[in-house]
Amino acid sequence: MAKGSDLLVAALENEGVDRIFGIPGEENLDVVESIRKSSIQLVLTRHEQAAAFMAATYGRLTGKPGVCITTLGPGALNLTTGAAYALLGAMPMIMITGQKAILSSRQARFQIVDIVTVMKPLTKLSRQIVSAATIPAVVREAFRVAEEERPGPVHLELPEDIAAEACQDVPLVPPHPVELPLANATALDRAAQMIMQAKSPLLMLGAAASRPRSTADLAQFVLRTRIPYFTTQMGKGTVPGGTELYMGTAALSERDYVHEAIEQADLIVTIGHDTVEKPPFIMGINGPKVVHVGYLPANVEQVYFPQAEVIGDLGPSLKLLADRIEGKIPHAQALLPLREGILNRIAARATEDRLTPQRLVHDVREVMPSDGILALDNGMYKIWFARNYRTQVANTLLLDNALATMGAGLPSAIMAAILYPERRVMAVCGDGGFMMNSQELETAVRLGLNLVVLIIEDHAFGMIRWKQAVDRFPDFGMTFGNPDFVTYAAAYGAKATRVGEVGELRPALENAFTGGGVHLVIVPVDYSENTRVLVDELQQRLPIVPRV
Repeated sequence: MAKGSDLLVAALENEGVDRIFGIPGEENLDVVESIRKSSIQLVLTRHEQAAAFMAATYGRLTGKPGVCITTLGPGALNLTTGAAYALLGAMPMIMITGQKAILSSRQARFQIVDIVTVMKPLTKLSRQIVSAATIPAVVREAFRVAEEERPGPVHLELPEDIAAEACQDVPLVPPHPVELPLANATALDRAAQMIMQAKSPLLMLGAAASRPRSTADLAQFVLRTRIPYFTTQMGKGTVPGGTELYMGTAALSERDYVHEAIEQADLIVTIGHDTVEKPPFIMGINGPKVVHVGYLPANVEQVYFPQAEVIGDLGPSLKLLADRIEGKIPHAQALLPLREGILNRIAARATEDRLTPQRLVHDVREVMPSDGILALDNGMYKIWFARNYRTQVANTLLLDNALATMGAGLPSAIMAAILYPERRVMAVCGDGGFMMNSQELETAVRLGLNLVVLIIEDHAFGMIRWKQAVDRFPDFGMTFGNPDFVTYAAAYGAKATRVGEVGELRPALENAFTGGGVHLVIVPVDYSENTRVLVDELQQRLPIVPRV
């Protein structure tokens, strides 16, 4: 005889789950015991929100759902930000929460919150398991829903009496590969005709282009067509930088230097664009035509309304499109002469002897190998890394341009360090975002990870403070004090270095990596560049004159 929790864990093993992140409670004790006897590792975190961020990042990096577990009520409610993070970011994840017994009511309504209903708008599926015998089928369905396009989170609630319920062994449901449909031939022909007729075509690589299953085919598409491309923030790195066709990243919605190319394009082919991202450009009636190539049809928005769509499995569909147009695009590189001017202006002043955002990005890039993984929290520095940090490998710059929540940087980096112990991994956090989940330093130290955490210290919620100033509001309500981060790191058993001068940053980062373990590097920042570049300079942007 098995019990419900045994069936649950066996079903998770059947799906290939090797780790579960979270903080169990009284209502999960049967599940914890079943995990103890299984091949699955239970990774205890110090906050449920961090467990969700880790599970979501597992899904982002592998394409397979990450799994997290919490107790009922307050523990389950702490997953909601992580659920929204995975939903908007299209990251497959399974959340398992406990609940009081449903066949009896010995504790009345103590700690009971209707988590299934709470999770419905934050997930692709949220359901309570009411019978042990149904668990294998429910788990298989949960993983199918989480993985299928568009990926996202699924929530399962397992009451403690169902977890403890004895039942006959129930056969597990074997997973099977699901092949996505290819784009329709007529749609491919229409798109091909538009691309071949374009006078100044441009590609845009969006968030869905970074799915692990599609990056190789996407790189081949760019090489075969030789059309220059730019990326959204979450589409960075999807094509190797050596193509010499990269035009920049749209860290802003308009008026940045990369928009010189966008404004001169007569056709933009968006590949994997997801409108949950902050708009990389604003479509207008008189602007360029747009061909949407994606797993799913476009969401028509005020700022995005494509004139043609190619819908299907991204990689194979791009191959079919390239078969139609390779060598037949007479004006493929019409916009390429703009490239040098755009990239040079973006990279300007990156080596100045001040701790500006550009200098921080430059020095971080110098110490990170091409396959090194950078996990950003959310703050003003995210715009600078999106604009200035050049990537060559997919999913090596993990940033959130969908929910854009603070507090995700450190947990995301921890997950990357677990998955790729042989690669350099760095979290980049503002002092505000770092302190939201800084307790996970203990998790990283306990797991014996090699991880560098760069803390950009300005004693303020810098992005909102900057926006407050740009909108001419008084400077109010945005500043705070910090602990001594060197002492704080030592309290967790981590190391730390405080940078005071610009020349100290790169050696400090290099020493942190070579020394191993968990190492904080704390650096002040000169954010005067926010206004000088992102407001004053871009408002006076002059057109880049193409070379002849």
